[in-house]
Parts: sequence; structure tokens; C-alpha cells
Amino acid sequence: MSAETVATLSWRLDAAEPPSILQTVIGEIFAGRIAVVSSFGADSAGLLHLVAEVDPATPVIYVDTGRHDAETIAHRDNLVRQLGLRDLRSVGPSPEEAARHDADLSRATWDPDGCCAFRKVAPLERALGGFDAWITGRKRFQAATRQAMPVFERDGKHVKINPLAKWSQTEIEAHASRHLLPPHPLAGRGYPSIGCMPCTSPVHLGEDPRAGRWRGLAKTECGIHRPAGGLAVLPST
Repeated sequence: MSAETVATLSWRLDAAEPPSILQTVIGEIFAGRIAVVSSFGADSAGLLHLVAEVDPATPVIYVDTGRHDAETIAHRDNLVRQLGLRDLRSVGPSPEEAARHDADLSRATWDPDGCCAFRKVAPLERALGGFDAWITGRKRFQAATRQAMPVFERDGKHVKINPLAKWSQTEIEAHASRHLLPPHPLAGRGYPSIGCMPCTSPVHLGEDPRAGRWRGLAKTECGIHRPAGGLAVLPST
């Protein structure tokens, strides 16, 4: 996907509301060649509901790292049933990869980048191989590092689409309330952003929603979302 493609999409749809963006990219421009990537996290229900309204057969890719809490897995299964999503694709490291790179499940504590690389980035890269574009649920309000995030961006060979980029927390919550979307079980316990168990902690009053991710480290992203795209280097051990 060229920079010109992204520029054209931005010119045409940047000011559009999320339902219009999704209808156009799923039903027209990338029909049959686009997937949604969802963590089934704290506020994932809104995007998945909007996608299901357009086409519930749209592929939904869930990266199962093997380190998620039981509440997230249950929330995933509940949303899939309630929204009628028909093509959930759970991807993750193979048992052999997990044994080779993190046999004692400690890698998150001493090499979180390497842990994310083999548990999240590489499996998603493989899963996206047959698509031209993918949709994320990222919002600008989530962190200072996302405040300038565009609606459309180039991500290696793909176009990455952030249809909810401009929505506020209030708009997210209003959409969920209006459509009776179930909350993530941990969202009401101080977890506005939920990743793997070892790397997620509650957020305190006044902190940004992603402050509980990799707390105490300079790390702010798992590696799936990178400014220049491209696969993160896999750990050698």
C-alpha cells in the first residue's frame, strides 16, 4: 500500500464518522481484504459492534499470547456470541515457540520487548499476511503518545485504519450504553487498558488510561503499533 493510497483515503474519509469509515473500507474499498484486530480489552466492544453492523463475517483477529487473564477470554467469547461475529481467528505463539523463548514464563519481567515480539508481533504479522488493510480500536485520548494518531496510516505492506481515533471516552461510553454492550469484567476495577496479566496494573486517579501498562518501564507499546511498520526483531533465546 503506497503513501498515495493513504493520502487519498485521508482526504476522502478523515472527517467521516466511524460508521461511515467502516462501511466504506469493509464494504467497498477493501472488501474481502480487511480484518479487525481486537484485544477484547476494556473498551473493545464499541468497535466490534460497529464492525458487526457493517458485516459480522469480517475477520476478527485476536492475539492470544497465553498470558491473558480469564476475564478477557470470557469477555471475548461473550462478545462474539452477543454481536454474532462469525470469523474469530485466535492466533499466538506455538507451544514450541513458547517453550523456546519463555520456558519459565519470566521473560515479561526481564525482556518485555522480546516477550511481546514472539507472543504478539510475530503471530499478528503472520495472521495479516492475506490482507491489505487492518482496523484497530486505538483512540487519541488513551495516551500522550497517541494524541497525533491519524485515522489512516501506512503500516508496512498494509493500510492501518483507526476509525475511533477522534472519539472521546464519553463517546465510547455513550455508544456502549446506547447499544447495551457488556463491559469488560476488569474495567470497573481500575483497568481502563488491559493487556497480558504480568504487564497490566490498575490505573490511579489522574493518570492516562494506559499508565497501567508496563508500569515503571519506558515501554509504552507492545510493538504491534510502530510508526514505521515492519516486524520487530524476534528474540534469539
